[in-house]
Amino acid sequence: MQLFTHDGFDLAYIDQGTGDPVLLIHGFASSHIVNWVSPGWIKTLTEAGYRAIAFDNRGHGASSKSYDPDAYYPGRMASDAAALLGHLGLSRAHVMGYSMGARIAAFLALREPAMVATLVFGGLGIGMVDGVGDWDPIADALMAATPAEITHQRGRMFRAFADQTRSDRQALAACIATSRELLSEADMARITQPTLVAVGTTDDIGGSPEDLAALMPNAVAFSIEGRDHMLSVGDRVFKKRVLEFLQEHPL
Repeated sequence: MQLFTHDGFDLAYIDQGTGDPVLLIHGFASSHIVNWVSPGWIKTLTEAGYRAIAFDNRGHGASSKSYDPDAYYPGRMASDAAALLGHLGLSRAHVMGYSMGARIAAFLALREPAMVATLVFGGLGIGMVDGVGDWDPIADALMAATPAEITHQRGRMFRAFADQTRSDRQALAACIATSRELLSEADMARITQPTLVAVGTTDDIGGSPEDLAALMPNAVAFSIEGRDHMLSVGDRVFKKRVLEFLQEHPL
């Protein structure tokens, strides 16, 4: 793991393999290890001949933290991704994000389109535009004194996930306040890169992949059968479909 500095944050990243670069952007309360190393994505990509680059978003993992919600708007987090590519001397890469990472990837594609060759949105479909429900109780759950006092089901799930990953819960509460900024249908129509939108069929967070893909000029949808939001990321069939997609669209 290495570090680089951008916008006042020390950001941790890994860079493995050779070939076309694939930048991986993890989801809320996760890290590059939880989202990409442990589920086997780094191994899958490097063995398929790709250069896998993954980093910890600000406020997450081994990267530095802020308790200011203004630090976590998706545009600012996307600027970290662009800065990492610049730091590595890369002018263009495939970009794959999961959940919050998919939203960050979309902002990156809109702000730095020349940098983004293709996109994979995992775990986030039409929720990119319509929203992903009421997440204010999740911030409350993250800041609760003990898990026993949490009654909100999704709040309990994310509190358990944050505790499992030993996350800074105050930083995550600040992040959840602003990182859910929505994109409009017109925004999505301006993303012209080849895009794969993949969501689990039992995912109750991400929303329809078909509905999001239909807003975009060059997107296809993929359903990850029998998987929910937490289990979709490591699904073997999802990995196979992503490799096929990347092979269809070389740099």
